Amino acid sequence: MKHIVQYTIFAVAAAMAFSVQSCSETDAESDRGATPVIKYARSCDVSEADSLIVSASLGARLAFVGDNLGDVQQVWFNDQKAKLNPTMVTSHTIIVDIPNLLPGEVTNEARFITSTGVETVYPFNVFVPAPRVESMSCEYAQAGSTVVLKGAYFADDPNVPLTVEFPGGKDAKIVSLTQDVLEVVVPEGAVEGPVAVTSIYGRGESGFHYLDTRGMMFDFDGLTGLGNHGWHNAPIEDDGSGISGNYMRLGDGQTVLAGKDAWDDNNFSFEYWAGSWNTPTDYPEREGVRLFDIVDFSDYKNMSLKFELCIPSTAAWQACAMQLIFAGTDKVSMGNAGTDCFGNTVAGCNNSYFQSDWARGLYRPWTATDAFHTDGQWITVSLPIADFVYNGDGAGAASFLGSEADFASLQIFLWNGGVDGVDCTPLLKIDNIRAVKN
Repeated sequence: MKHIVQYTIFAVAAAMAFSVQSCSETDAESDRGATPVIKYARSCDVSEADSLIVSASLGARLAFVGDNLGDVQQVWFNDQKAKLNPTMVTSHTIIVDIPNLLPGEVTNEARFITSTGVETVYPFNVFVPAPRVESMSCEYAQAGSTVVLKGAYFADDPNVPLTVEFPGGKDAKIVSLTQDVLEVVVPEGAVEGPVAVTSIYGRGESGFHYLDTRGMMFDFDGLTGLGNHGWHNAPIEDDGSGISGNYMRLGDGQTVLAGKDAWDDNNFSFEYWAGSWNTPTDYPEREGVRLFDIVDFSDYKNMSLKFELCIPSTAAWQACAMQLIFAGTDKVSMGNAGTDCFGNTVAGCNNSYFQSDWARGLYRPWTATDAFHTDGQWITVSLPIADFVYNGDGAGAASFLGSEADFASLQIFLWNGGVDGVDCTPLLKIDNIRAVKN
């Protein structure tokens, strides 16, 4: 039996290779008018390639093996038509992806149709995964506000209606839904934790948390006690327009931010440099602590930097990139250059490290023709740390984040980024700066 399985796998692989190397029209011509025959199906996942399958999930890639398949031009799963690549069709093999769409009518069949209308029906069950909840428009949205959840497989069955549950066992009112977008009203009494969506196909929980305090660095309300700790003091305000108390502000809606070469760290920079003016430099708790001492950055390549952002429509942003720069104490620290209490060399206060080719993230949601604002609403911004690979000019960095030690300090600065902009007078409100697992 083992030899038979090995031979079959070899045959499938050979057919796949032949489909790439040969002209599919030859197979189409030789099979035209013949009835397609499906003998079996296999997964294209190498770990599962030694098993015949009769069912698969939405989005799965499959190999159907048989005869007279060269002229097949349509493949349907239930009532969803798959995209067929002619180079993946030969007389004996069809490689195809199951459409990643919920079926309107479930037939538990795959249909193969040739150019002349000859059709073969093959019993095949496509199962739908549980809902997948990927993002929320504002993870700190207040009770009673409407938010957008994005994901996949949001199936609303008449007999088993879709439900959305916020942490604390609070059901949300659904305003509208599609297969991948939900609008819901945040329920009263919701607490911190994941958001769950349940359909007839199962229950899925978000990786993000509502009211997330995991990996919190700057909440500006005392949770960590951290705030300005550099040469400049960005305003920390609570004027009643915040999403959760105090927020940090860049710009004031009147000061001009001009072009990519603008340099205004007095008005558009937030600095947190770990360290102190003590000799040797130390890292006082709640004032000068290294960020990696309060947040676990050991798996930083699979983490994202998140924060809430609000920009009034009257103070839109259209110049410079938001540069988000983590750095170790070897690059910048509060106090004088020298040695710290652990015997490490520290750089002291400076502004040269972020003008170097040191890697950072760049956030630029505006374009040359469209200014960006949130219409005065709060949104959640999520930036994968794996994408922090640029230098200050927007080109590729020469030196990269390489260990936890590179996450001692953070600077947020509206400057350059290698993009031309339009003179503007932006006002950016920022809150709940945190680093969390993806």
